[in-house]
Amino acid sequence: MDKLLIRGGQSLQGEVLISGAKNAALPQMCATLLTAQPLHLVNVPRLHDVATMRRLLDHMGVATETHGERGGMSFTAPDTLNPEAPYELVKTMRASVLVLGPLLARFGRAKVSLPGGCAIGSRPVDQHIKGLQAMGAEITVDHGYMLASLPLGQKRLRGAHISTDMVTVTGTENFLMAACLAEGRTVLENAAMEPEITDLAEMLIRMGAKITGHGTSRIVIDGVEQLHGCEHQVVADRIEAGTFLCAVAATGGEAFLRNARADHLGAVIDKLQEAGAQVLAEEGGVRIRSEGPLKAQSFRTTEYPGFPTDMQAQFMALNLVAEGPSTVTETIFENRFMHVNEMRRLGAQISTDGRVASVTGGQRLTGATVMATDLRASASLVIAALVAKGETTVERIYHLDRGYDRMEDKLRALGADIKRLA
Repeated sequence: MDKLLIRGGQSLQGEVLISGAKNAALPQMCATLLTAQPLHLVNVPRLHDVATMRRLLDHMGVATETHGERGGMSFTAPDTLNPEAPYELVKTMRASVLVLGPLLARFGRAKVSLPGGCAIGSRPVDQHIKGLQAMGAEITVDHGYMLASLPLGQKRLRGAHISTDMVTVTGTENFLMAACLAEGRTVLENAAMEPEITDLAEMLIRMGAKITGHGTSRIVIDGVEQLHGCEHQVVADRIEAGTFLCAVAATGGEAFLRNARADHLGAVIDKLQEAGAQVLAEEGGVRIRSEGPLKAQSFRTTEYPGFPTDMQAQFMALNLVAEGPSTVTETIFENRFMHVNEMRRLGAQISTDGRVASVTGGQRLTGATVMATDLRASASLVIAALVAKGETTVERIYHLDRGYDRMEDKLRALGADIKRLA
């Protein structure tokens, strides 16, 4: 099992290319199920989750092809395919639930295993089921599978007014894709507003969908009879960009993050600037400069455009070396402080009480062996290791490979002393 060996103490300098967003690419790959024409994606990141989604689409009968140097992938979903997502291909990735809506919309039936993913808390699919049932689908859960179909005699999903009990990113994406081929108008209230959803909507519009309001909490979709193929460039990964911003801030130095979108990182950039780092939007990306002592920042995670839960662990790592106390409040997932115990192995002073972590800043971290527990926890441990004295080994980095495209190569190019060990 691969691990990372990191010798801390090096400031980061130079330029890093931010990859396409995993959380945009995965639903866009699922959207290929909505048309028989080819879909061409550019800037697809090379990640374990992307490979898993490709295997799932292959299993269903989608023709997939990788091409070019720009992360190009092509997908063609024939009119006859196997609308089943088996447990073996779904158990490690919750995004696999995103095939449910497209399969129902185009083929009228689906058998999808309940999804897996990082063990950071409950992520129920009941909102997906309720929303698709409101569109006329019949869905039951049996032996770990969602069995979905249209009623006898009904050829298409029907437009509906859907208001979820909570903001759900994958739920919004599922409804958005399903509604494109539904009969009539669908209105999504309390919709998620993440940039990845906007990027999905813009791709669907290129495919012939009629969508307005994406990027707001109310999205309106007027269904069409069919969609066509298109070419689309996956938006840059704001979480990868935020992770590198925190790494440069924590270690000191200056870096240009090519393709990063400052307009997608408002809450994170605000906290970095309040901490004392200089962050500037420039043509083609974002530049960060961190020269003096940083001031620890308290924050509370919430839905976009608030501070993202996917940046909580990385900013906590920054708070360890910044001056002063801070509190971190996690409101999205109930079990997302699993990195805390591993950070303590490096000398961190952190206490937790429910969903609140209290961090003592200005600490001198020392190298140790730590274990990654989930995707973003992995990144936080890498950041902490970059500033720790001595050697740190980060084990179980298969979590890291689920969401970061060659992270160690990019860090090494910035001057980090890091290497992968088998």
